[in-house]
Amino acid sequence: MITRDSIVQAHERIKPYIHRTPVMTSQSIDDRVGGKVFLKCENFQNVGAFKARGAMNAVLSLREDERANGVATHSSGNHAQALARAAKVLGIPSYIVMPRNAPEIKRNGVIGYGGIITMCEPTLQSRETTLAEVVKNTNATEIHPFNNYDVMTGQATAAKELFEEVSDLDIVIAPVGGGGLLSGTAMAAKFFSPATKVFAGEPEGADDAYRSMKSGQRETSQANSIADGLLTSLGDKTFPIIQTSVADVITVSDAEIVDAMKLLWERVKIIVEPSGAVPLAAILKQREKFMGKKIGVILSGGNVDLQKALALISE
Repeated sequence: MITRDSIVQAHERIKPYIHRTPVMTSQSIDDRVGGKVFLKCENFQNVGAFKARGAMNAVLSLREDERANGVATHSSGNHAQALARAAKVLGIPSYIVMPRNAPEIKRNGVIGYGGIITMCEPTLQSRETTLAEVVKNTNATEIHPFNNYDVMTGQATAAKELFEEVSDLDIVIAPVGGGGLLSGTAMAAKFFSPATKVFAGEPEGADDAYRSMKSGQRETSQANSIADGLLTSLGDKTFPIIQTSVADVITVSDAEIVDAMKLLWERVKIIVEPSGAVPLAAILKQREKFMGKKIGVILSGGNVDLQKALALISE
């Protein structure tokens, strides 16, 4: 369902609506890792995260009749903002189901883009049943946060840009929650940099991808981590791609995530949310896998509650 041509077409389709985010380097981080690290800064993307790519591609790929009654999704934040923004660009309504514990900064982002929020309990069942009711009442078209090929194809454009800017990467690593970004990254590597190995970083408290790779079937987990953007489980569309195309999933503790986030803040002078710091945390945890390598890192987002982040860093 995801081809080289579909990624190229998605990139052309969304170019007017996204930033080509910079790739940054840091000698301090290179020294810590023992390799050369290239940071793809999706924290500078519209809505502050890579999600702008997938949501924009998915909405632009809809037929006119599918767009007519707007779009809907459930999301804890970044996809919610991305879909609300895409809908605003096209002049259609967006209906967003958000768990009650979603970060305030992300709720405010959705409101700022004109999204109509329905709150629900912070469980997958509640999110899905509430969304089903919203779709029934509005006839809006559902755009899943990650288990959607148009979304995954849009996410693949971040790695495509990275490969265009930095040649001969040995490794590319992305965070994994539901697997949309990781699936897109894996497909981009397959088509645009086939010698590059794909790794993933995942919170220990939401380690379903790690366990799914070990068992060979989709696992679920009781998600508990400061990386709020990575608390969902893999989808039936993302898991097969990850299973066949990802070399390894490395899990990291919340303390290791905070250390990586602090390093990015202090040494690169950029704000990255906990989810976005997970890949760097994974590299630092298993340096032996990365020493002497050229490594691309997808920094997935920068939508962080500053008060909470400062409290984490100061602990």
